[in-house]
Amino acid sequence: MGSLKSVKFVKSAVKPEDFPPPNKPEIAIVGRSNVGKSSLINAIFKRSIAKVSATPGKTRLINFFLLNDDIYFVDLPGYGFAAVSHKEKQNWKRMIEDYLLNRENLNLIIMLVDTRYPPTNLDVLMKEWLESFEKPYIVVGTKIDKLNQSEKAKAEKVIRETLDLSKNVPVYLVSAKEGTNIDKLTSDILSMVKSEG
Repeated sequence: MGSLKSVKFVKSAVKPEDFPPPNKPEIAIVGRSNVGKSSLINAIFKRSIAKVSATPGKTRLINFFLLNDDIYFVDLPGYGFAAVSHKEKQNWKRMIEDYLLNRENLNLIIMLVDTRYPPTNLDVLMKEWLESFEKPYIVVGTKIDKLNQSEKAKAEKVIRETLDLSKNVPVYLVSAKEGTNIDKLTSDILSMVKSEG
């Protein structure tokens, strides 16, 4: 893997006209509220650049981070957070779907699930949505530091079965807190994006 030479927060946006120019490959991170998207970004970048909050639903904008001046990581609002209005949920859904469907330089989607629980119906819907639009994605199980050994051993099987994943969809089990498998994940996603580009 190339070294992390530079990382910077570029901007937050809601509407496509506010996004950075689509001239570099992008990796989008999706998942339920509080699944650990910001923590994963910070672990990959090895610095605190994305705001981590204990309050679910904190990310309400699409946040763009630039790695080594050549790849964008894009943090999308979490889905399925209960304590917002139906209208706001619909707005989020539209914002996320518009981005995922229409962003022409989007190379890979990282779908996060919390390994402490089986993937939810919303996770299943997201996976089916990604497949129906033939979007390239991988699955990352977060917070494995919270599991005991036998739970860790079963976590990938539970994720694969619940989401009904095909064999060719990679599943990574990581801990942003302890750094478990972060370097392997980073190296693999960068090589996936390079081979796409």
